[in-house]
Amino acid sequence: MWEELGKALCLMLVIEGILPFLYPNRWRQLVAMLALTPDRQLRLMGLVSMAIGAGLLFLIH
Repeated sequence: MWEELGKALCLMLVIEGILPFLYPNRWRQLVAMLALTPDRQLRLMGLVSMAIGAGLLFLIH
């Protein structure tokens, strides 16, 4: 189990690094825009993201 969790974390870091590597200026603009987004909207986006991830994980497994 710990090995799979480690692999998932490493894959997440690779995927997270793609946009800043390929489009650093656009990524910087996106981060600045996210800083102005209200907390409620960010929480909703996080909840939707977690639900989609959990649903996909359930379907795959």
